[in-house]
Amino acid sequence: MEQRLTDLEIRLTHLEAALETLDRTVIRQQEAIDGLRMQVERLTAQVRELAPSPVAPIDEERPPPHY
Repeated sequence: MEQRLTDLEIRLTHLEAALETLDRTVIRQQEAIDGLRMQVERLTAQVRELAPSPVAPIDEERPPPHY
């Protein structure tokens, strides 16, 4: 009985260590995702500033040729 308890405690210690490692990995991945998301938002804003919209404002729109 004592040996089983010791084995369970060892397994629990290993599982806790693995969980801590996974937790740190998830945190690092989330930080990377957040950084990439911010980069995408900045790049999207830059592209919108550089590329004019193919749609003209409503007051500049001409009627289609069949009118």
